[in-house]
Amino acid sequence: QVQLVESGGGLVQTGGSLRLSCAASGFIFSDHLMAWYRQAPGKERERVAIISTSGSSSQYAAFVRGRFTISRDNAKNMGYLQMTDLKPEDTAVYYCQVSGQSGGSWGQGTQVTVSS
Repeated sequence: QVQLVESGGGLVQTGGSLRLSCAASGFIFSDHLMAWYRQAPGKERERVAIISTSGSSSQYAAFVRGRFTISRDNAKNMGYLQMTDLKPEDTAVYYCQVSGQSGGSWGQGTQVTVSS
């Protein structure tokens, strides 16, 4: 059974940092691209960052470039999103997503709230 479980969200002040984790199970994690998305209230879900299967390359949305870092540890079946210099507009539910030849899956999300 494919499962993605996010953790690490919470309440942080403007300028603070958080590290989100995504625990993957039930499939070959290293065969899948991994991405982080977010969805703020009343807004569409948007992609934050994506990382290659090996972790050697990544891409970021303009609004987080230079502040967020996506990474993965295939040996541990884990993905991460390190978030720094957080802003109130980063407040959203953050989702881990994987995609591969057999399809894609989503986690249940973790709430990140940045207070001003």
